[in-house]
Amino acid sequence: MSAETTTLPIIERRRIEAELLREVYTTLTDMFGKEAAREAIRASVKRSAITQAGEFARKMPGGASLQGFKDIRKYWTAEDALTIEPVGQSETTFDFNVTRCRYAEMYRDMGLAEIGPLLSCNRDGAFCEGFDPRLKMTRTQTIMGGASHCDFRYQWTEDASAEPEAHER
Repeated sequence: MSAETTTLPIIERRRIEAELLREVYTTLTDMFGKEAAREAIRASVKRSAITQAGEFARKMPGGASLQGFKDIRKYWTAEDALTIEPVGQSETTFDFNVTRCRYAEMYRDMGLAEIGPLLSCNRDGAFCEGFDPRLKMTRTQTIMGGASHCDFRYQWTEDASAEPEAHER
């Protein structure tokens, strides 16, 4: 975790990134069309999430673990960015619903609701990939996709090649 990551709330970091990516998206759309622009944003954000997750994991005492993943959730929820309803957890699972997402609200207010899922939701599964391949996420719906809540289900498995059941982008 860089000093920037620990001092700047992630919701604020995402707002700053979105201001820049708005212009990149518009430029790419003008040059190559909407689908190519969306794919470029999706791929760039995914790459960024994988890199950032790896940084978190490398700095964890004892290496990446499900408990370590649970502990860093505080960075995404800082400043009441997410309202979370616990569903259940065990030594190998961590399940919760997000019932309010200020990231979705922020992107909508910025006029970026169309690409909000690419800027935010797209990060979640990619973060698991970069954090540790044993961490799998299943999510079937998101607030940004129009659902009443996001249903996050995480599982820590010794089979790093196991695929998550569903991963909305």
